[in-house]
Amino acid sequence: MFVDKVKVYVKGGDGGRGIVAFWREKYVAEGGPAGGDGGRGGDVIFVVDEGLRTLMDLRYQRHYKAARGEHGRSKSQHGANAEPLRVKVPPGTVVMDEETEDVIADLTTHGAEVVVARGGRGGRGNVRFATPANPAPEIAENGEPGVERWIICELKLLADVGLVGYPSVGKSTLLSIVSAAKPKIAAYHFTTLSPNLGVVDVGDGRDFVMADLPGLIEGAHEGVGLGHQFLRHVERTRVLVHVIDMAGSEGRDPLADYHQINAELSLYNESLAQRPQIVAANKMDVPGAEDNLALFKAEVGDDVQVIPISAATRDGVQALLYAIADALDEAPAASLSGGGSGEAAEQTDYKLYRAAEKQEQFVIRRDNEVFVVESAKLDKLVTMTNFAYQDSIDRFARILRKMGVDDALRERGAQDGDTVRIGELEFEFVE
Repeated sequence: MFVDKVKVYVKGGDGGRGIVAFWREKYVAEGGPAGGDGGRGGDVIFVVDEGLRTLMDLRYQRHYKAARGEHGRSKSQHGANAEPLRVKVPPGTVVMDEETEDVIADLTTHGAEVVVARGGRGGRGNVRFATPANPAPEIAENGEPGVERWIICELKLLADVGLVGYPSVGKSTLLSIVSAAKPKIAAYHFTTLSPNLGVVDVGDGRDFVMADLPGLIEGAHEGVGLGHQFLRHVERTRVLVHVIDMAGSEGRDPLADYHQINAELSLYNESLAQRPQIVAANKMDVPGAEDNLALFKAEVGDDVQVIPISAATRDGVQALLYAIADALDEAPAASLSGGGSGEAAEQTDYKLYRAAEKQEQFVIRRDNEVFVVESAKLDKLVTMTNFAYQDSIDRFARILRKMGVDDALRERGAQDGDTVRIGELEFEFVE
């Protein structure tokens, strides 16, 4: 089964807890702080494996969670970092964040990898908080939660040449006679339900990868028929071979088919209209095809390269292969961009997209009698604060005052004894 789009859940490992501990040794009456830091949680990393051709593995396992880091130990020992969780994906995979629809990465080369969910850092032990004013602090942090999110993986095939055209015009037959590929061939529409790839040997030392793609119909750019499931694979091809039933089987008009397919390509992605294109005038062995070819050439003009062929008898096929190879020699490298917003950081083997950072703020709102403080930074602070120790509670209160949360609560009318909620923590506001 060919799977080219799937949604998966990924979560980086949580960081290990830092601990509160003190040095205990014979003849050492009052040892100093010796609580170690927790280890870092593992990252979830997508790695390109050229041996894969579909996203089938992701379809049947849709949850990926990396291991958490080890907790800190006494004697200032650091907990071990967790190993990353590596997930193999096929070349041509575009990874997007489901919520923001931002493109995370566009992976195209074997061995390329990208972190899709970063593990949390380990919490600091009390040895990190020792100061001259407080040489024996009872402060330790919990581990930072790992990043978790749903992501969309789309596979866009990496092929040099894409066969486009209406259903039943002979695309699969053409691929089967020029390569070792064995696509399904039958006398009904939409026989091809998923792309097929074949390596074509021209015979003069040149070769290329050709993709037989499911047939287009009117409205494909809006998702009609196989729609977007087909069109996404056209984006990476360098040359398009437009296969047309020049015999006009089933009462079709070759010229109308030509204009309609090109319109669908342009409406989906304007750059496809500028892609080098060769027209393969197929079924020339059928009566009436010669007359239709003459009319077709007269209408489209000399700017369109038209190669008459018969996939059934193989007449003209070699000339078509030479024309395709020549077009590839002149065509620019394929654009591997997956789109998306944010600033793209160009890499040698993939493109990584980073959204612009937003300035951290907090928002205060009322939920009946409760004052709710909303802030990603404060939510993380609550999660990582170990409230079992008074020193940790005092540190938490100092950070709130420094950020201006106390003053903002007073401006909103908070009084002594009112309930304040930050994340999952509720506490009383005290003047």
